[in-house]
Amino acid sequence: MAWTKYQLFLAGLMLTTGSLNTLSAKWADMFSAPGCSGTPKHAFSHPFVQAVGMFLGELSCLVVFHILLCHDRRKPEPTMVPGQSFNPLLFLPPALCDMLGTSIMYVALNMTSASSFQMLRGAVIIFTGLLSVAFLGRRLQPSQWIGILFTILGLVVVGLADFMSGHRNDSHKLSEVITGDLLIIMAQIIVAVQMVLEEKFVYKHNVHPLKAVGTEGFFGFFILSLLLIPMFYIHVGSFADNPRQVLEDALDAFCQIGHKPLILLALLGNTVSIAFFNFAGISVTKEISATTRMVLDSLRTVVIWVVSLALGWEVFHGLQILGFIILLLGTALYNGLHTPLMAKLPCCPGGQRAEEEEAPERERLLGGGKAANES
Repeated sequence: MAWTKYQLFLAGLMLTTGSLNTLSAKWADMFSAPGCSGTPKHAFSHPFVQAVGMFLGELSCLVVFHILLCHDRRKPEPTMVPGQSFNPLLFLPPALCDMLGTSIMYVALNMTSASSFQMLRGAVIIFTGLLSVAFLGRRLQPSQWIGILFTILGLVVVGLADFMSGHRNDSHKLSEVITGDLLIIMAQIIVAVQMVLEEKFVYKHNVHPLKAVGTEGFFGFFILSLLLIPMFYIHVGSFADNPRQVLEDALDAFCQIGHKPLILLALLGNTVSIAFFNFAGISVTKEISATTRMVLDSLRTVVIWVVSLALGWEVFHGLQILGFIILLLGTALYNGLHTPLMAKLPCCPGGQRAEEEEAPERERLLGGGKAANES
């Protein structure tokens, strides 16, 4: 079945904005500018400020939801289903996980390459699978266990590629690269907890996906914005890459933006892209399929890697290709992307079963909106 122009647009929008999200965050990290009170020129290293910008992008989805709802209600026959009323505090625990996981990942992005950052995020499959078995009582299929094993192998290969390239990378020390990679994997444990919490407490409510994303963005934006105040006074020594050596110096970030306005462009790119990426991802699941969404989410890793190489942000290493292929196989096996292909083979009749298996996944993604996307 051929895709319509609108479906092609949605797929392209998801791939483009998903790639821009990581690339714009990395671009901001690569700037250097003077800080406040004549502080000499130094790198823009403000992961928590960047995380606030990302949550602002998610919060904008709530604004878009209400605009679309108002527009729909003016029609003679409204078609938009706003969903049932719910207690917004249901979204507080997953929002806290999102806040912590995202902040850790932005810290890690300062230490490693954009492509490795995106590849290593595939580790979420391992922890989501294990936690869903432990706390949701889910039984994983043999192919899903094999997918987890492939993912572990792919992570080892990508980590090895980073270890080898770290010796000839001038922008990051080897110790920073290894620390960054470990932080990314650690963050995926928190993201997996977030997904399990969403599935256990949120998906059973009929919440519109834009409203779900926006509500989590609301909690994340306001809580993290308030936390920037105590972070300004918490000294962490050499761990922090800012002149005052505090956990986060938001004033220094604003001063650097004033000296180098291009940093603001990078931050706005991150904020706007996450908003459109969430919208596009939800729409792809609704208009095409959950499987297509997962494929596009994997393809953006290739886009990020190619653009990073073209811009000279990182050095080519053949092991990264091997690691990505193994991770892609792991993702395909875990998410059942192989089932529709097998169903087309004469020896593997099961097309109807494959469609039946995808239906719950489509409903799950449309019901919560956050499980298969994000930055």
